[in-house]
Amino acid sequence: MTDAPKAQDHVLIFDTTLRDGEQSPGATMSHDEKLEIAGLLDEMGVDIIEAGFPIASEGDFAAVSDIARNAKNSVICGLARANFADIDRCWEAVKHAGKPRIHTFIGTSPLHRDITALDQEGMIEKIAATVAHARNLCDNVQWSPMDATRTEHDYLCRVVETAIKAGATTINIPDTVGYTAPRESADLIRMLLERVPGADKIVFATHCHNDLGMATANSLAAVEAGARQIECTINGLGERAGNTALEEVVMAMRVRNDIMPYQTGIDTTKIMHLSRRVSQVSGFAVQYNKAVVGKNAFLHESGIHQDGVLKNVQTFEIMRPEDIGLTSKNIAMGKHSGRAALRAKMAELGYDLGDNQLKDVFVRFKALADRKKEVYDDDLIALVADTSASGGDDHLQVRKLRVVCGTEGPQEAELTLAVGGEEKFVDATGDGPVDACFNAVKMLYPHGAKLDLYQVSAVTEGTDAQATVSVRLSRDGRVYTGQSADTDTVVASVKAYVNALNRMHAGQGRANNSALQTSAAG
Repeated sequence: MTDAPKAQDHVLIFDTTLRDGEQSPGATMSHDEKLEIAGLLDEMGVDIIEAGFPIASEGDFAAVSDIARNAKNSVICGLARANFADIDRCWEAVKHAGKPRIHTFIGTSPLHRDITALDQEGMIEKIAATVAHARNLCDNVQWSPMDATRTEHDYLCRVVETAIKAGATTINIPDTVGYTAPRESADLIRMLLERVPGADKIVFATHCHNDLGMATANSLAAVEAGARQIECTINGLGERAGNTALEEVVMAMRVRNDIMPYQTGIDTTKIMHLSRRVSQVSGFAVQYNKAVVGKNAFLHESGIHQDGVLKNVQTFEIMRPEDIGLTSKNIAMGKHSGRAALRAKMAELGYDLGDNQLKDVFVRFKALADRKKEVYDDDLIALVADTSASGGDDHLQVRKLRVVCGTEGPQEAELTLAVGGEEKFVDATGDGPVDACFNAVKMLYPHGAKLDLYQVSAVTEGTDAQATVSVRLSRDGRVYTGQSADTDTVVASVKAYVNALNRMHAGQGRANNSALQTSAAG
């Protein structure tokens, strides 16, 4: 810790949930969902929001542009490859922000140089030209040598020096494949600070992937060595095994301020709400034993632990639940609760529901309360997610479902499905009740998508617990997710399946509109 610079103890939080996080297969978010998450990140105090990859698609460009227009405090950043077309497109999207940033990158390791067919000198020239082009458009430019941790040290120093001379204000050192270890991560930052001219005039950042489970440790080690920006995502969402998790690095610095005397501007009380919302819109459930935000993070099973916590909570808890937004209040919710109580409870959980949404959730809440002895916080959160995923104008809507199952097959499903407003009925069979239901949906709405994931988890405990079902479909190289919750697992399964199909239908509609616009423009 003694090697860390003393003059600057503020660590910038760069959130890339909407860019790197959304690259997780199946985690694609809608335009409105991206704007919502960006607003929550901005409100939380995230310094820089990497809102997307503007040249990737018209949808990504539109989302980055709208996020830039709506941002109140955060720097809004877009990603661009090392070419003028990418950089120009990125600038067109982020220039609407009060504080815009262009982030451009190129792979510098031997493996990546081979892909680009550039030798070391050719790559140096390209870095100089593209970074200078970005700086001519924007005075806030970030540059990344992709796969930096597998780049030769001498060459890494050269390319970083080139980018600084060309105008980069932030240099990010990515561990693109999660290859490095904490000591190496720290040594790399120290080396660059010592060897690269001008290194003391810019901000070094770290972007760590979690392939070997060391992303958070690698990021914190880089900070100890002098990095002052951490790139991270909510819930650690990201390519392959994911990224450094925002909640982990922020709480680690807060809890261990004695040995990591750094500050961030993050409002930690908003962490849990944002974690749950990202989980809902991405379709990626947070594992129960996930650090900080997992369902079991503040639960105690062992009798010894329980006894200790009852006597002094600090014996087995190093964080307070309220520090991340878990309330210690307890509004008991049941079938006699009214709208005012539900609104207050949802506000307590971090949800500001409009009148129409509150009405929808209240109807579902009453139906659930009639079926369950106790309605828990997680039950209510699942209801909000299910309401958000089941819009009244969806192309497909489940009207009625009756399932026959048991030891004697075949299992049977009678389904009434509204397709584009027209009700259709079918009686289908299958190998089990869920298979019968999915067969019924396919008969009423042939779609050609492949079922890649079907996952069931209980929201709360007990035989009357709600089940949350996640479904992931793929077609033509695109992935679509759906999620739903119900005390009837089969009903939740059908609704999740239909929600994924609605996303696929909406995506196809956007693609057709884009094609028509392109054709008209041509």
